[in-house]
Amino acid sequence: MLQTRQNSLGVRFEAQCRAFEKEPFPSLEVRKDRLKRLLALTEKHEAEICAAIDSDFSGRAAQETRLAELFVVGAGIRHAIRHLRGWMRERRVATSLPFLPGRNRLLPQPLGVVGIVSPWNYPFQLAIAPATAALAAGNRVLIKPSELTPKFSDLLARLVEEHFSPDEMSVVVGDAEVGKTFVSMPFDHLLFTGSTAVGRQVALAAAANLTPVTLELGGKSPAIFDASCDLDAAVSSVAYGKLLNAGQTCIAPDYLLVPQGQGAAIAAKLAAAMARLYPSLRDNPDYTAIISERHRQRLSDMIAEAREAGADVTEVNPASEELGVSDRKLAPVLVRNAGENLRLMREEIFGPVLPILEYGTVDEAIEHVNRGERPLALYWFGKDSVHRQRVMRETVAGGVTVNDCMMHLVQERQPFGGVGESGIGAYHGEWGFRTFSKEKPIFVQSRLSAGGLLRPPYGRTFERLFRLLNLIS
Repeated sequence: MLQTRQNSLGVRFEAQCRAFEKEPFPSLEVRKDRLKRLLALTEKHEAEICAAIDSDFSGRAAQETRLAELFVVGAGIRHAIRHLRGWMRERRVATSLPFLPGRNRLLPQPLGVVGIVSPWNYPFQLAIAPATAALAAGNRVLIKPSELTPKFSDLLARLVEEHFSPDEMSVVVGDAEVGKTFVSMPFDHLLFTGSTAVGRQVALAAAANLTPVTLELGGKSPAIFDASCDLDAAVSSVAYGKLLNAGQTCIAPDYLLVPQGQGAAIAAKLAAAMARLYPSLRDNPDYTAIISERHRQRLSDMIAEAREAGADVTEVNPASEELGVSDRKLAPVLVRNAGENLRLMREEIFGPVLPILEYGTVDEAIEHVNRGERPLALYWFGKDSVHRQRVMRETVAGGVTVNDCMMHLVQERQPFGGVGESGIGAYHGEWGFRTFSKEKPIFVQSRLSAGGLLRPPYGRTFERLFRLLNLIS
């Protein structure tokens, strides 16, 4: 079966390569047609998509999928359709004086066949959002969704087959071995969303083919409460941002930095805010389950380690329910006084566990952020413009939202991507179009060019013209 899937992958890849050779620069009308079919896939199959994801998670609200996945993808497709003509246009670029009256142009050209490896946490959004950009740029697309969401992956393969020919866009389902074969294919560009550890392996596999990569990874994204913040609003935002999808979000707040002496009070406010969002857990359809027992056990082990090390661990379980292994749900947990050697302080948590750390000065908060790897996201809450400017300028993160959580992700007029350990490259909106295009520079020489006077045989004319070039360059 594995060999069959790998053979199928090779056949689909070759078919897309041949199709691209026949149509290396799809017209605006062709690209818009593909995007409109992608939008139809998104809009017409909402109930099926929500049901498949709910089943794979053993509990995720349809409203959460509709908001965090279908809405985000639909908005991105409509944005691309509206702006595609301008993105495709060959652009004039200024020409330096010595080369006038020649002209510079920049032509965004499709790359060819784009590979997309999407994760399990937002399986629709993180497959189709990059596919939107790749199709807009005129490419063919192969998608490898996660094996941890098998019902959704099978559904996506069927829906794509219904709306696209295999040589336009296709979905390859399979396990991790199929995934390894997938990232080893000589794609013209490869986008991977997932963990930093796997991202390294993907980059190594792609390097063998000199395949350019976009890596959307993660890391420990901090939220910083400045002393000047509206505390109730900040707490409400972090509670929601942390517990959306039960914390299984690459840009979820991973830990919280609060002013010295306020840790206990803020933990109490957070617990109350979380309880308002989710007054019960076990049978509450609004509260998402953990994707697998292995992931749930990893989170439980982190919490147990922190408790054994003497950290202050608070479980937020408003209805005092028993959450068994079969439920795959995990109550939110707040952790104070956690030592830096603990796993939850060293690893990306990716679940409903939030460490709360105290800092004395803005310098200390900045220093703490900068001691770690550069995060995918950073959140700052406050009214003090001086402190905000310092944090913005003196820390490095993939993206920032001020006085809220995660909103920078849904800005189609802004790039989204990581930096360093949290990723390479960016997409969304025009940045996605540019990621999956080759911006080809073109110089158009004029009949009036004096360049011929610089060619052999060299003599006085060359020397005079060369001196002039040095003066005007």
